[in-house]
Amino acid sequence: MKGTFRTAGFALSLALVASALAAQSISIGLRGTGSFPTGSFAEDQTSTNAAVIEGAKSGFGYGLDVGLAVGMFGLYGGFDHINFDCETTTCRSDGKYTLQGVTVGLKVAVPMMDRLRPFVKGGVTFNDLQGGYGGSSSNRLTTEKTPGYEVGAGLDISLMGIVSFAPQVRYIGQNLKAKVPGVTTTTTTPSTGVNYFTFDLGLAVHTPFGK
Repeated sequence: MKGTFRTAGFALSLALVASALAAQSISIGLRGTGSFPTGSFAEDQTSTNAAVIEGAKSGFGYGLDVGLAVGMFGLYGGFDHINFDCETTTCRSDGKYTLQGVTVGLKVAVPMMDRLRPFVKGGVTFNDLQGGYGGSSSNRLTTEKTPGYEVGAGLDISLMGIVSFAPQVRYIGQNLKAKVPGVTTTTTTPSTGVNYFTFDLGLAVHTPFGK
């Protein structure tokens, strides 16, 4: 009897694995992003280190995601373009920091119902930031890319099987080497952190394959 149960359990496990592997798809989607800075990035400009990037306020942006899913597991790549409001002299007269870059990472989605899949994700980010001093567009703040990270969670809500609506929240921690006009930096100058939360709403199209 025990052998029968073991055999049945093994067969069920194989069936579940085969089913998961059969659920393969490629996706591409667009999203809108609301972003909220944290840490020193959100503080008033009070640091004695002139290379620290500060004074960012909440902002908005957009992004693009592509993904490859095999069952519960997937690879994803993302692009972000976000404008943060800014209230310091580090910004141009339009009062914006502009962050832009890409992310690559892993995503795990757990099917709960036919059309609802909670997910968690994590990846490596490569962003840079631009701003300026006063009203002079030629007196610009730029940064060198250094790797950062993002972690996130959300829901994939299927619509008609091939389209999904995906609300998610992410936290991004990005280290940057600032190039500040008039400020001398060296290889020993500390990186400055640009940390923020995002709340995203996106739509994606999924194309099954491998069946």
